[in-house]
Amino acid sequence: MRKLDAVLFDLDDTLHDDTIAFRSAAEEVAREVAAEHGIDALALKDAYVAEAEGFWKRLTADQVQEILLTKLSSLRSHLWGSALSSIGLDDPRLAERSAVNYNLYRKKYFALFPGALDLLTRLRASGKKLGLVTNGVSETHNEKIALLELSDRFDAIFLADQTGMIKPDPRLFAHACEKLGSRPAATAMVGDRYERDIAGANEAGLFTIWMNLRDEALPENAAPPGAVVRTIAEVSALLL
Repeated sequence: MRKLDAVLFDLDDTLHDDTIAFRSAAEEVAREVAAEHGIDALALKDAYVAEAEGFWKRLTADQVQEILLTKLSSLRSHLWGSALSSIGLDDPRLAERSAVNYNLYRKKYFALFPGALDLLTRLRASGKKLGLVTNGVSETHNEKIALLELSDRFDAIFLADQTGMIKPDPRLFAHACEKLGSRPAATAMVGDRYERDIAGANEAGLFTIWMNLRDEALPENAAPPGAVVRTIAEVSALLL
């Protein structure tokens, strides 16, 4: 391990189980629609999950700016509309209602991984600066961060629409280091997505910790992370 002055964290599926939250909320909405329209609830849920995961996987900095102009709520209505159309329901009002309910239901499932809060507390107590780096936008993520009681746990929070950059852009990681007053060589990045969290941070010169929750293989010819873990407990053991 290098001597570290700062640690950057991804948010979704690193500090909290966003997959459970968004899939559970999608299923609630799908079951409501199924009860009204006699469709297959799980087929609708799977269709929405595919639409949402596909969008965020393909997200570009230009699309972040489009979200700012149209609002994320409009995007979610579009995603629900596409999912509904795929199972034979073309109803813009139903898509809008589904998006609103999805946003409400999702909040019920926000919870930090066990040990995450203790890890952040102990890192700060040890004198390390902490940064949160996410491709989420302020329209939704400021509220999520507050509900997870993380707002005061970080020295700086970097949201895609506020920085104008998204992971894996190495400039974003360098920018975060600069704002925290740390050199990349003395900073770690912890995240669950190799392509988003690890590749760009590697390129920027950070020590990278891949929280490989899904037991994924390292992409062919990819630069390896500094460490691979699967739980917050393993992150703690490594950093503390």
